[in-house]
Amino acid sequence: MRADIASADVIRQWTRKASLRAAQVAAALIVMAATSAFAADAISVTLDQAKIAKVPDHTSTIVVGNPLIADVSIQAGGTMVVTGKGYGMTNLIALDRTGKVLAEQLVRVRSPTDSVIVYRGAARESYSCAPDCERRITLGDTPDYFDATLAETGNRNSRAQQSQSSTGAAR
Repeated sequence: MRADIASADVIRQWTRKASLRAAQVAAALIVMAATSAFAADAISVTLDQAKIAKVPDHTSTIVVGNPLIADVSIQAGGTMVVTGKGYGMTNLIALDRTGKVLAEQLVRVRSPTDSVIVYRGAARESYSCAPDCERRITLGDTPDYFDATLAETGNRNSRAQQSQSSTGAAR
C-alpha cells in the first residue's frame, strides 16, 4: 500500500512539473507571436521622407520614443504624418486623456534606395542617383562635404526665392 501512495505522489509531482513546463512553453509561444505581430506592424519610412498613418480613436497624446529618429505631426481626420529624421528604430505610443495606452507601434527609418555612398579615404560623400547622380546631405557624411552641400542648397533656395519676389514685384 505504501508503494502505491509513493507512486501516486511521484506521478502527481511529475504531472505538476509537466503542466508547469507546458504553461511556460505556451507563454513563450504567446510572447513570440505577439512580438512578431508587433514587428510586422512597424511603420517603415525612408530618411527625410514622410509616411501617412492612422491615429487610434480617442488619442489625445502621441509619444515618440526617440525624436532624433522620427517625428510625428497630427493632422485632422485621425491622421498622423511620420517623418524619418535619423536611421534606426523607435516607437510611438498613443495615449488617451487619462494616460491609458491605446496603441504602441514601432517606426523603422531606413536609407533611401537611390543613394550612392562614395568613400575617399576616410571621407564620406552621399549622392542621390535617380537617374543622374546629384549631391545629397546624409547623416554620416564628412562635415566638410555636409556643410558645403548644405550651403550650396541654401544659396540655390535663396536665389529662387529672390527671383520669385522680384518677378512678383514687377507685375
